[in-house]
Amino acid sequence: MSRIGNKYINIPNNVIINYKNNIIYILGKLGKLKEKINKKIKIKIKDNKIFILNKYKNCKKYKSLHGLYRMLIYNMIIGVTKGFNKKLELVGIGYKAKSYNNYLYLNIGFSHKIIFEFSKNIKINVENKKGFNNIINIFCINKQLLGIVSSKIRSIKKPDPYKGKGIKYIDEKIIIKKGKTV
Repeated sequence: MSRIGNKYINIPNNVIINYKNNIIYILGKLGKLKEKINKKIKIKIKDNKIFILNKYKNCKKYKSLHGLYRMLIYNMIIGVTKGFNKKLELVGIGYKAKSYNNYLYLNIGFSHKIIFEFSKNIKINVENKKGFNNIINIFCINKQLLGIVSSKIRSIKKPDPYKGKGIKYIDEKIIIKKGKTV
């Protein structure tokens, strides 16, 4: 049986949760999220706590879904109360970024500007400090969407292992390889 799935989730006071037809709706101060739940996994809401119940305890598939749905619901609650944030760093001389409306404009060493369009559910701010690398702050209430968007932006120009130039996560360590001259 899933150990994570057995833990209950506390519901904060400012969060409203509805569960109908195997779809859970979570509403908080930052927005609302919904997730479709497998029919074999049941959800019980009692005394400001959510319990995820698994009927099929011997089936490996439903054991993993049990823990998965518990974490998805937990992340949804955190998302509508606090939100999630990721930071990307542009490393390279002349690499710049600018966010305007729902577009992110990137100058990252190509012969043309890269224009990245993002949805209205995501907020992107760019920190431009003279003498430092540009930092792209991405904020979203949906953790899955945040991960997808940040990885798409990073995939535009992945960090080069020889020079270290490119777009990287702020906490990512790039191991620089030695070139031919060694």
